[in-house]
Amino acid sequence: MSTPKPPKDKRTKAYKEWKAKYESSAEGMGDVVEKITKATGIKAVVDKVAGAFDADCGCDERKSKLNNLLRFRPKDCFTEEEFEYLSQFYSEKLNKFDPHITVSVEQQQKMIDIFNRVMPKVANMTTCGSCFNSAVYKPLSKVYSTYL
Repeated sequence: MSTPKPPKDKRTKAYKEWKAKYESSAEGMGDVVEKITKATGIKAVVDKVAGAFDADCGCDERKSKLNNLLRFRPKDCFTEEEFEYLSQFYSEKLNKFDPHITVSVEQQQKMIDIFNRVMPKVANMTTCGSCFNSAVYKPLSKVYSTYL
């Protein structure tokens, strides 16, 4: 689900449609805050004040951190390696999407790594089985099932 490259000729209708679809959509909360500060004029004031003191305003860092904390759309599709891992993982289970399965620490870490690369949220290791199931296992299963 990565963003496709824009058409080369910026005069075409295809480019204008690409720009409307991909450039205007916010990746996460950082983009929303940036759009609000630009629209209200706060960004211009902050840039002038920061420029007067020859300092970085920190807007890009804030935007990046907020986008990583709260993403609105998946970052990317499964890689072939990730898909093969999940296929093997689910095929080893009797009921592929059974929420009451046992997952080893290594399997949990691998699934969290895949989840964090693909999904719009960030997950962390947990010792709580139901937390892992609701935060990682079920959402990842739903995305995986769309590939079948």
